[in-house]
Amino acid sequence: MFLPFVSHGHLLPMVDMAMLFAKLGATATIVTTEANAALFHTKIHRDRVAGSRIRLHTIPWPAAEVGLSPAIQNLSTATPMTMSKVFQVFLMLQPQLRGLIHEMRPDCIISDVFYPWTSDVAAELGIPRLAFNGSSYFGYCAEQCMKEHKPHLEVESNNEKFKLPGLPDVVEMMRSELPSWIAREDDFSRLLDVIRESEKRCYGMLMNSFYELEGSYEEHLNKIIGIKTWSIGPVSLLANKEIEDKESRGGNPNIQTTNLLQWLNEKEPNSVLYINFGSLVQMNPNQLTEIAHAIQESSQNFIWVIKKNSKDDDEDDIVNKGLPKGFEERMSKTKKGLIIKGWAPQLMILEHKSVGGFLTHCGWNSILEGISSGLPMITWPLFAEQFYNEKLLVEVVKIGVGVGSKKWWYLGEEEQEIIKREEIGKAIAFLMGESVEALEMRKRAREMGEAAKTSVNCGGASHINLVSLFKELQETKLKRVVNGQKNT
Repeated sequence: MFLPFVSHGHLLPMVDMAMLFAKLGATATIVTTEANAALFHTKIHRDRVAGSRIRLHTIPWPAAEVGLSPAIQNLSTATPMTMSKVFQVFLMLQPQLRGLIHEMRPDCIISDVFYPWTSDVAAELGIPRLAFNGSSYFGYCAEQCMKEHKPHLEVESNNEKFKLPGLPDVVEMMRSELPSWIAREDDFSRLLDVIRESEKRCYGMLMNSFYELEGSYEEHLNKIIGIKTWSIGPVSLLANKEIEDKESRGGNPNIQTTNLLQWLNEKEPNSVLYINFGSLVQMNPNQLTEIAHAIQESSQNFIWVIKKNSKDDDEDDIVNKGLPKGFEERMSKTKKGLIIKGWAPQLMILEHKSVGGFLTHCGWNSILEGISSGLPMITWPLFAEQFYNEKLLVEVVKIGVGVGSKKWWYLGEEEQEIIKREEIGKAIAFLMGESVEALEMRKRAREMGEAAKTSVNCGGASHINLVSLFKELQETKLKRVVNGQKNT
């Protein structure tokens, strides 16, 4: 049984994982709400027709109990004002999910870390629970370092750098880059403490990563922190091989992919910059202005995805809030750029030969998809663990260049750090330029992309991990059955 969290960044990789387990012969059941199931229902149907033992089980979403629209069942479709209500409804699912697990009696529970109570349910049933952590090994180890050593308390200002002790690499951060739950204790930080405690009691953790990318941090987590993990990623590479999967992963196409491909096909190889800040971020209009000016002044070919604020927003109004007058029309007329409003087929775009760079908010799924496509990245972290992920790209793997984002943003706050066009333009010019440093970065990115593909292919490290874990779970079930027969 697979229990994904109600956010695109957690939901999509877990669905990919369920498909991989089903391909190995497991009966994989994904439990989620109706609106979330609709995001990947078509793909599940295709896999079932092809013989895969994968299925969906939908559960009610009690939105009315907190005054939330029934249509909003995912953080990615919520507005900043309704995100807390989405999380509130999510927590209310626990009783019905507990009952469902006892009723279905699965052989194994694979649940997002936001279901810490499933460690207890698994213990009650005598079955393994695997926790899915949707971020990087590096981010997990950095967070653990912050909690254990508290190096941020040794500096006097928010902008003073400090080192993270005990990590395999020398990494520096500033207090202004740290998540709110590190800086102060609140309900969310207390929930994270519960999550960390439950991880120590579960069978182990599944990580959407691969050894060649962050093997030293995988070893650090397993040996120093003491939690057993399996790297089985990047899962999007194995679970989305068909063009239909790449066109529709994470949403229903609201653009003509034929026209998009035609536009991309007309561009020179590695000449297009792809810009996307993920499924949760609605940029400040002033920031949109700065980005638009930076792009225009760079004369760079681009595809820019701008998130809609809600389903009720008028698309043209959204992009016009911050874009210079006539910007979209000029870019369209000169064929320099495309603006996509809402959802975009990211996998399909990143893998196209004309795309040469990725400006990203450093969400882990986006990073992995960029790496899998062999692309160097412009890093613009905003919230969650994204500043940790930036350090991995820029300081450890060295396939990223930052725009200078230095202030962690509480998602939904009105105040947002504004990065000026000059800094954005400088990063674009470097990443897409022909300097020796840029060419070396592109070479490292291509090599890491090849390593990602090798890892998930038969005989690669991630594939070996997946197969060995599946066999281990089969043996665990067999022992449980045999012991049960002896006891009766």
